[in-house]
Amino acid sequence: MPTIKPNKSEEIINKIFKGRDLYYGLKEFDKLDIVDILYISEDEPHRFYIKDLKSGNKKFVYDEEKDTSKPEEIVRQLWIYKLNKLYQYPLDRIETEKSVHFGQNVYARTDIIVYKKDKITPYIVVEVKNPSEKKGVDQLKSYLSAEGCEIGIWSNGNNKVILYRPYPKEYQDSLSDIPKEDQVIDDLFEVKKVWTQLDPRFDFIHIIDRIRELAMAGSGADVFEEIFKIIYAKLYDEKLARERRERQEVIFRKYQDPQKTYDVINELFKSAIKEWPDTFELSEKIRISPDRLNICVPFLEVIRLFDTGLAEYEIIDSSFEYLITEVAKGNKGQYFTPRYVIKMCVKMLNPKPEENVIDPACGSGGFLLHAMYYVWENYLKNASAQRDYAGKHLFGLDFDDNMRRISQALMLIAGDGKHHIFKRNSLDARDWQGTEAEDSRHALRSLLLPLENPSDNKENQLTFRKLKFDVLLTNPPFAGENPEQGLLRQYDLAKKNGGLRNNVERHILFIERSLDAIVPGGRLAIVLPQGVLNNTNMEYVRNWLFGKGRILAVVGLHGNTFKPHTGTKTSVLFLQKWEEKDLSAEASAKADYPIFMAVSKKSGKDSSGEYVYKKDANGNYVYDANGRKVLDHDLDQISDAFIKFAKEQDFSFWR
Repeated sequence: MPTIKPNKSEEIINKIFKGRDLYYGLKEFDKLDIVDILYISEDEPHRFYIKDLKSGNKKFVYDEEKDTSKPEEIVRQLWIYKLNKLYQYPLDRIETEKSVHFGQNVYARTDIIVYKKDKITPYIVVEVKNPSEKKGVDQLKSYLSAEGCEIGIWSNGNNKVILYRPYPKEYQDSLSDIPKEDQVIDDLFEVKKVWTQLDPRFDFIHIIDRIRELAMAGSGADVFEEIFKIIYAKLYDEKLARERRERQEVIFRKYQDPQKTYDVINELFKSAIKEWPDTFELSEKIRISPDRLNICVPFLEVIRLFDTGLAEYEIIDSSFEYLITEVAKGNKGQYFTPRYVIKMCVKMLNPKPEENVIDPACGSGGFLLHAMYYVWENYLKNASAQRDYAGKHLFGLDFDDNMRRISQALMLIAGDGKHHIFKRNSLDARDWQGTEAEDSRHALRSLLLPLENPSDNKENQLTFRKLKFDVLLTNPPFAGENPEQGLLRQYDLAKKNGGLRNNVERHILFIERSLDAIVPGGRLAIVLPQGVLNNTNMEYVRNWLFGKGRILAVVGLHGNTFKPHTGTKTSVLFLQKWEEKDLSAEASAKADYPIFMAVSKKSGKDSSGEYVYKKDANGNYVYDANGRKVLDHDLDQISDAFIKFAKEQDFSFWR
């Protein structure tokens, strides 16, 4: 009787799927006992084979000496198990590596085919890839056409795409799941979903990519606008499900009739506009066709946006960053602040749970989001307190619709359906008057700084210029000058010798606006072009700053930090506004005190703007606790050095 070799599945799967780009590469199957399902043995010295669940034959998966592997074979075996055990398709209706004929002398092999009950007619085709593979959906489409299958699955172990070809139609539709053996496709459209059953873990970049590729391509629609309309409809449906509907049923789902799908989701979107004003015009509607919307919905209907974990917020944040790069914005000087720069700024200023935080040029909301992460991780462990903080203490202003919608969506998700992100021109006090500014005035009225002079106080209630925020974090747009006289008259930094300077760049005005927005003793971090702190013609700005607050730190960022969007060399200025009891403005400007100075030598990017990741002594990528590659930058060391300096200097916010 032959000796049964020990099952090495746990050991070999760990070697194949950890330590490289395939780290955590089997999320699709995380509810399965993978080690128990698969049998992997060492059939030759240092060469490991997996037992095929269909045929019982051995298939190569790993060579220990050469460090080569076939992770896609692991993915295939797990799909065979799912099809057989979870979806109840008998093994005699499942075939692997079937040749597909595409024309004269052109063949390919499908990974898995499931037949209908006649065991002749192809029903489902499965194309598996290794977890680092992102492409292959086009190949799946060709298999659907060649075999005449109704359903196609593309899976890399982390994500999946399910295509549905409703014969005799030629276009590819999509599904969020496949029917079980005793179901038909139409049954899927009758299954009601409840909010608690939705999955809070997902790859949002994958979802956005698939929507763009399968539904938006060739539509002529504004991809950013339409995706965000769908996201807002999804958010509103989840809000209603949690707060008002019996059994928390969600209605954001695919229906058999594309027109019904469109009607339901467009109505959700229209209601979302009323619930959250200042996101879209009331007259807006979803502008892609019902058929195209029907393709989008399955990718979103199974995920949960509210009440997700911190890691998922970061995934959504990075996904929106990825999406916005497709929107032309260079002509406005706008670009995303790398998240590791944001984390450094937040960590150094150490916001507390009772403090109010603002970004007057919030863009996608990165500073606000990471201030929230920081407070959650360091001060608030209770979920209710976390949601309360997000909904009460974080404020953002921006005039750009696309960027603002990102921050609004992120803060809606984090703040349990509430946000304080407003469409306002931060620089112009005139923009705070009129009916359009009513919501923002109402939200910020309690944060107006009381002024001793009654006339000044009355004017401030109109202009909302002097505020009492504790922390301000911002990366204002650099490009563009402001020659408009009515705007320049509002700023001391725009005045010279009793008149006005001819042109003043916007970031100079943002410096003054930012100081006005924080309470005496409040602190700020602002990203500025390096020239503001170095050039001789900017000396007047530096002198003005010395009179307004204590310079806490200046961190010079690497020239690659903001590439590929811009090559402008930048620094981050950290400042604490003088308390009223502190020195007079004249004495403050002459005060002698140490300033923390640092220059980043590792930017986390190369000269083309591609991210650079850390590697260990063996040349393998380094991963964090969540399985993400670690960027090779030095801003964590800089922030740690500043904190040590701040404690030595007895800064009030680090006591």
